[in-house]
Amino acid sequence: MTTTTLSEYFAPQPTPASQLPDPVPLLRSLTQGVLEVLAGVREVDQLARWFSEDAFRVLVTRANLSARARSARGIAPARPNFQILSIRESAPADGVIEAAIVVAGPGRTRAVAVRLEGLDGRWRASSLAVL
Repeated sequence: MTTTTLSEYFAPQPTPASQLPDPVPLLRSLTQGVLEVLAGVREVDQLARWFSEDAFRVLVTRANLSARARSARGIAPARPNFQILSIRESAPADGVIEAAIVVAGPGRTRAVAVRLEGLDGRWRASSLAVL
C-alpha cells in the first residue's frame, strides 16, 4: 500500500444517509448544548465528539469570547431559558444535512445554522453558527 492509500484508508469515511439515524434529535441536542456552552453553564469539551475539528475550534473561540464578555460585565453564568420553535432541514447531498433551528429566548429569538455530515457511521457537525 502507498502512503496515500493508507491515509485515505484511515481518514474519516463518508457514510450514506440510509445508514445514519434521524438527525433531528441530534440537532435539538446540539442546539441546546451550544447555547448552554455560550451561556457558561456547560463545558465545551462535552460537545467535542459531535463536531469536526474546525467547527469545534470555532465553538471554543466563541465560548471564550462569551466568557470574557460576561466577566467584563460582571454577569454570572446562568442556564439559558429557551424553546426550539422550528427545525428546517435539507439534504444537499447524500450523507449531508443542512439545518436552520429557530430558538426563542426570554428577550430574543435566534437562529442556529448547522451542517451535519455522516462520517464513520454517525453524524458530525462540520459547521455551526449562532445568529
